[in-house]
Amino acid sequence: MNINADRDALSDTAELISYEPATGAELWRQRHGNVDEYVARARKAWPGWAAEPLAKRIELVRRFVNEVRAEQDEFAQLISRETGKPLWEARTEVEAVMAKVDISITAYAERTGQRKLDSALQGSAALRHKPHGVMAVLGPYNFPAHLPNGHIVPALIAGNAIILKPSEKTPAVGERLLSFFHKAGIPQDVVQCLIGGPDEGKALVAHADVDGVLFTGSAQVGIAINRKLASNPGKMVALEMGGNNPIVLWDTPKLEDAAALIIQSAFTTAGQRCTAGRRLIVKSSMYDAALEAVTKLTDRLLVDEPFADPAPFMGPVIDNQTADQLTESFLYLLSNGGKAIKHLRRPHGDLPFLSPSIIDTTNMAERPDVELFGPILQVVRVDDFDAAIAEANNTRFGLSASLIGGDPKQYNRFWANIRAGIVNWNRPTNGASSAAPFGGIGLSGNHRPAAFYAADYCAYPVTSTELEQPRASVGVGFKDR
Repeated sequence: MNINADRDALSDTAELISYEPATGAELWRQRHGNVDEYVARARKAWPGWAAEPLAKRIELVRRFVNEVRAEQDEFAQLISRETGKPLWEARTEVEAVMAKVDISITAYAERTGQRKLDSALQGSAALRHKPHGVMAVLGPYNFPAHLPNGHIVPALIAGNAIILKPSEKTPAVGERLLSFFHKAGIPQDVVQCLIGGPDEGKALVAHADVDGVLFTGSAQVGIAINRKLASNPGKMVALEMGGNNPIVLWDTPKLEDAAALIIQSAFTTAGQRCTAGRRLIVKSSMYDAALEAVTKLTDRLLVDEPFADPAPFMGPVIDNQTADQLTESFLYLLSNGGKAIKHLRRPHGDLPFLSPSIIDTTNMAERPDVELFGPILQVVRVDDFDAAIAEANNTRFGLSASLIGGDPKQYNRFWANIRAGIVNWNRPTNGASSAAPFGGIGLSGNHRPAAFYAADYCAYPVTSTELEQPRASVGVGFKDR
């Protein structure tokens, strides 16, 4: 049985269909791509792209910004339709796509710049960087333009060829994103969009002619990729895998502001952010007043379709399967010691809209350490600050953490002891700047932070010692003439 032939036959006939979460209407469809053909084209195109002067590669990605700007309204509408997120949020995503270029140019110069040290007798020592080759980018559905773009732009600047495999839940956005690169003059075989599902993703990751895998998504899939490539240390692997992020709420007179920060952390993008606040850890003496403020503000949140007027705070989750899984997770918490403060509800049972929910899990014998990727906020009461830090660290993840309230001394203790790659004070857990490194530890990543540090995994350092003419002297271990 020829497994590859069977896979290729499936790719030629299978169709991927995308539906609008807010309406259930079909948005887009296209046949699956052939992985081997895409990789072969990228492999052939890469040397020419890598040989282009850096200045030309930078000029072309700057043109990409102009192409996005020319269609930014239409692009934002497509993002809203395919993800269900409010139009205002989709517009911020498009802005982030455009801003990524200048940030990546600066980061490339700072993180992978050339160095040269001269010595009259020993010649010169040089540090330069080379691209890896063909890079596979596996994108998520929650930010289907911004997050893949955060890999693609720095990888292109460094001289790599790219194959984007967008999430099977948001392929139309991935396809449109890459069209802007092509309109800017970047060759089509240098940056390609591979349409497909999990089988195509697995084949792309394992392909012998793919030199790097840049992944954003769930811990389960990231671990599978890491395991698959464990015996191939030559392949660059950068994993961003989400978090079970804590918010510690401590002494503060500004409970309304604190409530707003908690709501932003937990429910923006319907909780579908890797940096979303999943666990609210509250000082016991503040519990009643704090939960009253948070619940009161949560009750005011508008949940509606992306283009509704007035604009909603959040739209649906990505699909009914996800909504069903989140509902089951909430019921599990409820039946194993959790106490509902705001129930998770399905206002439109045939569509994946969910109401923001809050559940006290203090008395659960075992709190599941999982990333519930939706609008579910778990609350835990603690009596002292050490217990709060211990509870915040009671996770295998380590992406983002916030302290709300407290004093400078307590924040210093929090910062020093918390296990996370993003540590904030009186700010939400989400909304990280692309001008800083972005990543976590544990199940949140493999120490390959993205954003400003993406340049680090898009090129590798090469050190050289150089003389224009051979010169050597060996003074030990030779017979006399």
